[in-house]
Amino acid sequence: MTDIKAPRGVRDILPEESWKWAYVLKTASEVARNFSYSEVHLPIFEQTDLFARGIGEATDVVEKEMYTFEDRGGRSLTLRPEATASMVRCYLEHNMNGTIQPVKLWCAGPMFRYERPQKGRYRQFWQLDFESLGASNPMVDVEVIGLSLELFHRLELQNLEVVINSVGCPECRPVYRERLKEYFAPRMDKLCKTCQNRFERNPLRILDCKEAGCKEITEGAPDIYSSLCDECREHFDAVLQGLDRIGAHYHIDKRLVRGLDYYTKTAYVILSGALGAQNAVCGGGRYDNLAETIGGAATPGVGFAAGLDRIILVMEEQGCSFGSSPSLDVYAIGLDMESRFELQKLVSELRHAGFSADMDYLERGMKAQFKSAASSEASFACILGGNELEKGVVNVKDLKSGEQVEVDQSAVLAYIQEKIKR
Repeated sequence: MTDIKAPRGVRDILPEESWKWAYVLKTASEVARNFSYSEVHLPIFEQTDLFARGIGEATDVVEKEMYTFEDRGGRSLTLRPEATASMVRCYLEHNMNGTIQPVKLWCAGPMFRYERPQKGRYRQFWQLDFESLGASNPMVDVEVIGLSLELFHRLELQNLEVVINSVGCPECRPVYRERLKEYFAPRMDKLCKTCQNRFERNPLRILDCKEAGCKEITEGAPDIYSSLCDECREHFDAVLQGLDRIGAHYHIDKRLVRGLDYYTKTAYVILSGALGAQNAVCGGGRYDNLAETIGGAATPGVGFAAGLDRIILVMEEQGCSFGSSPSLDVYAIGLDMESRFELQKLVSELRHAGFSADMDYLERGMKAQFKSAASSEASFACILGGNELEKGVVNVKDLKSGEQVEVDQSAVLAYIQEKIKR
């Protein structure tokens, strides 16, 4: 075994799991098509300034978690920690504001954050990302939330619930910040060290703390609703009314904030699972000021991201279906070298006709080849030896029923086509 292993916090997605990823990605692609979202493929690294300005320099992501390096030209680059900033950069760079709005985009790919590895959380992790850019109408927020619900419905996740809040806008959020600081100031000594540091820079993040002592304190914190400006209040009310129209199950959580500074107005997560054992399977919201923050024209936007590792983990816990696991249509078993030469032609013909087919390349005995056929869950075995060659036939065995028939070599493809309808 080699001494070189994968770095801490990353992992190989092996065949017994990769087909599950393919199933989720295929489902996401189908939902995207139904909602008229177009797929894009974005760079894995960007200029560091995109994330520093877009996500917020005082966030944990920018301060502690980004993989940043200097290239040979002296430019500071960062492996993307999330996709929204890249998606907005793409929209601006390619002048998509000149097309019909909103522009609806989605992507899937690896993100990178230097976090403490744990179950379902890695330093390289895949995300699905859906963004709708160019429309401020609250109906678009509802569509995005509805899209995420539809995705998880099709994946058969149970007990889906939207947890939602408004985080205001640059006009009304400072008012709420001051109310929070007034509340937390006399309780500073009871806050964890991280939250004490957040007090001046971003007191809203204290609401998101998972420490038991901080959670207890935040229960009595003022909510944002009385601080919202008229526009934000009307927008939030319209989103809730839209969720009622589409039959979404939701509840308002005054402590819900997002870990990235670019969020405005709507913020939400979707939970799945039994009460008391719920898992967050996606998170998102509106970010109307992000485009300006990174140097572009004002562009409203709303979207969400969902981690593939987390989705698959929750699906496995809930016993959801991933469809059919990969299996072979035909495994070819040769009893001597001349037979293997003939079978190689047959396997090629089957593959060309659209069937999955394989054969032994290690010159093993028949028993070992049948074992390989069984482990690959092949539907049929095509068996060829000296006797079959002399007769010009192939023994075709149905590995599910055990039935075996002789078929002329020239008719094997037609026989398989008849047995396995495409």
